[in-house]
Amino acid sequence: MTIQELEQKHTPGIYQKRDLVIVRGKDATLWDDAGRSYIDCASNQGVNTLGYSNDAVVKAISEQAATLISCSEIYYNDKRAQFMDLLYSILPSQLNRTFLCNSGTEAIEAAIKFARLSTGRTNVIAAVRGFHGRTMGALSATYEPKYRDPFKPLVPGFSHVPYNNLEAMREAVNDQTAAILIEPVQGEGGVHPGTVEYLQGVRELATERGALLIMDEVQTGFGRTGKWFASEHSGVVPDLLAMGKAIGGGVPMGAVGISDTIKNLAPGVHGTTFGGNPLAAAAGIASLSEMKRLDIPKLAAEKGQYFKERLEEINSPIIREVRGLGLLLGAELKTKTAPYIRGLQSEGVLAIPAGLNVLRFLPPAVITYEQIDAVIEKVAKVLATAA
Repeated sequence: MTIQELEQKHTPGIYQKRDLVIVRGKDATLWDDAGRSYIDCASNQGVNTLGYSNDAVVKAISEQAATLISCSEIYYNDKRAQFMDLLYSILPSQLNRTFLCNSGTEAIEAAIKFARLSTGRTNVIAAVRGFHGRTMGALSATYEPKYRDPFKPLVPGFSHVPYNNLEAMREAVNDQTAAILIEPVQGEGGVHPGTVEYLQGVRELATERGALLIMDEVQTGFGRTGKWFASEHSGVVPDLLAMGKAIGGGVPMGAVGISDTIKNLAPGVHGTTFGGNPLAAAAGIASLSEMKRLDIPKLAAEKGQYFKERLEEINSPIIREVRGLGLLLGAELKTKTAPYIRGLQSEGVLAIPAGLNVLRFLPPAVITYEQIDAVIEKVAKVLATAA
């Protein structure tokens, strides 16, 4: 029985699997079970900003696993405390408290609960094309009908307005709005950066109307866009900042940065069994320390600009637009991306879609310029098949 057959025997059938068995990774390269290498421009949906098998992260996980793996937050813990202090060193100073959990969608759930609890209001305004996760609260904030419709009725009180449209947001927010929940760059929704005017305007509107601003930085956080957090490009500080993906160097982890505008966080109002466990905290310490040492925001800004310029040089009639920030890039096509993603895989490049017609590139920040050039060569070759 092959690996594919064995896994297929037990999988629930909810994943659109590619016919590829990944068994090993190092930096920005992955290998399959036949020993073939691939340049990874997906980073496990944005998780592996540091690449794969980073030596410091591997060492920290190994040592912590032999010391203490799990420790509930009913006790204090050395690794958790150290991680929270290190995380605070890269967060906006106003976000001086942190809730630790296990994923980005859990961070969104927590942020929604904190906003409702703090304001005494129930409604949340999110954006058209926004993606915030698949648990029921996060799914209610997510826009795409194919994710939402099978699970209706969802949590009441959620509505959506067009992204980058401040007037539409102004009309939607009222005295029942607990929070505005948006991404500074929409990833799953097509790689659409928010304009500075829009993001600053939403921040001002939330304050003016007594609502809270939740910024979903699950994909954009930890240097991917050229700043530690994408909201920094516009100078916006949210009341709640949801984090995940790259935070733990590949170990499942999520967090919410919390400002002093959030009230009523008394013992027992929320919790998690595994959140902030010492193993994840140790991985997070190593990951953030490595990100600082390597200056990941600077790497992502410089390599992202180079990658974007190289994408724009591709002379293909099916490319409509290239857009993005740092190493969160999208090439919008005039047709569906699926056959081109398969073609790139055949050429040794792994990419993912953002909607039906956007090729999304989320490479590790440790990708080399030579690898970027190789990716561009393969993208141009694959897109040429449409001519």
